[in-house]
This record gives sequence, structure tokens and C-alpha cells, in this order.
Amino acid sequence: MKEEVVRARGHENVSARHASTFEVTSDDWLTPAGDCILAVDADRTPADFDPAFVDACRNENARIVATFEVDGVTERVEGHGHPDLTFEGDRSMVGRTSDHTDDRTIMLGAAFAAEGFDRELVDALADGAELTLTLRVGGGADD
Repeated sequence: MKEEVVRARGHENVSARHASTFEVTSDDWLTPAGDCILAVDADRTPADFDPAFVDACRNENARIVATFEVDGVTERVEGHGHPDLTFEGDRSMVGRTSDHTDDRTIMLGAAFAAEGFDRELVDALADGAELTLTLRVGGGADD
């Protein structure tokens, strides 16, 4: 199993109300309209990920798990990979419940989007808490 770790922080405008995506951005600001964004000021983006991790995610059979840890609260979201994932985004990373891909997409078919996150975790992020996001991929051809 391959993994990538991203550190970011919450922001007062985190609402986690989006129905089809969740996002972590390297931007250091967030407007109330960004209802899919869970954290800002990420120390890494998909463009920084190891090529072996990216290759593993480019398999439709790959199982991708995003684990969010904030103030002792942990949330796990599972999704899958796809050959069209590029991981070229240099600003943000997006998990999607759909099968839409762009350069920011880190998983497809996510079990839930921002609105499904534990409200205790969301409240901590809205208070500016630190986030550790661990992305793991397995189940592909090389796993």
C-alpha cells in the first residue's frame, strides 16, 4: 500500500455542505462560497505526489482511502482510482462522488462528500484546527 501525507489547517469559513465533493487547498484563504473545502494552507498538492503513488491510483481497481485526522477525530472516505487521474493540480485536491476527472481529482466514487463529514471534525476545522490527511492506495495491479 502506497501513501501520501498532507498537512493543512481549518478556516473560519469551513462549512462542509457540498453534496458531491470534498477539497483541501493550498490557498491560505477561503470564502463562504467554498462549501466543499475542508482545509486550507496545505503543505502539498497532487503535483507533489510520488509518481509510484500516482501510477497506483491510475487503476480502476485501485482502492483509495483518505483519512482525515483533526483534534482526535478521524474520518475515513473510500473511493477508487481511474486511468484518467493526472494528479497535476498544483493548488488543491478534490475527492468526488462522481466519475468526473480533472487535474485536481484524487479519487472517484467517494463514499460521501463534504456534507457527510462528522460535524465534530467540521466544527474543529471551522475553529482553525490542524488537519493531517493521509491518502492510501491499494488493490491495483502493483499491490
